[in-house]
Amino acid sequence: MIVVTAASGQYGRLVVEGLLARGAPVAAVVRRPERAAGLAALGAEVRYGDYDDAASLRTAFAGGERLLLVSSPELDTGRRVAQHVRAVDAARAAGVGLLAYTSFLGAGTRAEGVTAAHHATERHIEASGLPHLLLRHPYYSDAFLHAGLREAVAAGVLEDGTGGRGLNTASRADLAEAAVRLLTGQPVRAAYDLTGAPWTYRELAETLTRVSGGTVTYTGRTAPVPGPAGWLDAQVRAGALEDWTDDLAALLGRPPASLEEAVREVLGK
Repeated sequence: MIVVTAASGQYGRLVVEGLLARGAPVAAVVRRPERAAGLAALGAEVRYGDYDDAASLRTAFAGGERLLLVSSPELDTGRRVAQHVRAVDAARAAGVGLLAYTSFLGAGTRAEGVTAAHHATERHIEASGLPHLLLRHPYYSDAFLHAGLREAVAAGVLEDGTGGRGLNTASRADLAEAAVRLLTGQPVRAAYDLTGAPWTYRELAETLTRVSGGTVTYTGRTAPVPGPAGWLDAQVRAGALEDWTDDLAALLGRPPASLEEAVREVLGK
């Protein structure tokens, strides 16, 4: 039995679907089982589990040979770490044979900002004595490649606040497929740093022009934008998204989804 937490989320559901397609028995752990009828219809065993309820996690993980612990979306670092610690301890109590965890790039060496909770979780996993697998994710591509690109096509202008730096994003689908391959195979390493092929906003403008059939002009923007988008721009400008490895491509046995493939999906082309 392979247990997947946060199974009703976008990434978790893709993993569950991929595992079931390979014929693996899956326990899908969710906070609201009454909303997970779709997972049950696919053939998963739906179980209740809440990161804030240690007893529910021990029950949910029972009989699991392998467990994919999908990181909590909690924004408070202290609470997020506490949730992960409960889950790791529950996995150990339940006798899970292998614990896989969705971490973040850089968490193996850095404990700051985005990586802080992941770094602490990785250390707790290592100290637990459980056989483990760390899947270090980049930012999802759809944080940058989303429906807003249609507005850029309509306006004929793509503004860039990243200073022209590279982005190593990857799609949820590719990251989920990599997890499925590892959970159903024999991992040869304890940690994988997963990235897509690097791209820039200048390349994005060229791709939008080619795919849309219209002209999309690239223009740099120095004035910051408010909210999460501005924060992400600052991360890119600082070079935080330029690390690259071929781990994801090696696991998939093919190149990750390209910038053009992602743009075609967004624009429906």
